[in-house]
Order: sequence, then structure tokens, then C-alpha cells
Amino acid sequence: MDKLISMLGHDGCRGVMRSNNGETIVFHNRGVIDLFNAVTSHPDLAQGAIVADKVIGLGAAFLLVKGGVTEVYAEVISRPAANELQSAGISLSYGKIVDHIINREGTGICPVERLTANAKSPDEAWKLIKEFINRNS
Repeated sequence: MDKLISMLGHDGCRGVMRSNNGETIVFHNRGVIDLFNAVTSHPDLAQGAIVADKVIGLGAAFLLVKGGVTEVYAEVISRPAANELQSAGISLSYGKIVDHIINREGTGICPVERLTANAKSPDEAWKLIKEFINRNS
């Protein structure tokens, strides 16, 4: 995990996932799109993987649970995200915990955190996030 944490912020790295077989996926985009794509397109790599990320909100937490990740580090994590990960038995460490992830403009709650606030399962959140990504791409 220390190696993954040290990668954050270098060369545009916003997050990184390392699979059980040692394969590494680096996330460069803001938001959840890279994590969504990793969990959706490479479920075999996500299962049992470890992840370090700059920011994890509730939507990202649901994706990590859906993917079967076993350990997570976040520089910043929201309380709802931390609760979701811990409820799923995922080992969690973080730099700072906040009530909610703030949107890019700094004017309110992150749209994906707000979108998934009432989701009852990782699968439900995944569908909501998929629709959000499709609408905004």
C-alpha cells in the first residue's frame, strides 16, 4: 500500500489500483469515471485489489465494494463512504475524514455523492453512476 500511496499526485495520478497478480491501473481523471471503468471493464483485476485514491466519496465507495476490493487508502474520504467500506469489511485508512465530498466549484455536495446517498446496494449505485456518466460524457 505504501508504494501506491507514494504514487498519488505524481504524474497526474489521482488514484491507483493494484490487483492480486500485481497489475496496476492508474487513475488520472477527476471523479469516479476511472474507477467505474476499472470495476466494470476489469472485474477480475478489481476482485481482491488494493486501492489508494486522493478523494473517495460514497459513489466511489459503492464501486469499490462492488469490485471486491479488500483494502483502501484515501487522502480524503467522506463519512458515508467510510461507513460503507467498513460495513463491507474492507480495510480502510485515510488522511482526513469529512462529512461530505464537496463539488469542484466548492458550492455544495459532490453530485455523485448526492446521487448515491439513497442507494441501497453497490449494484443500485453502479446503475446510477452509469447513467450519470452517460449523461455527462
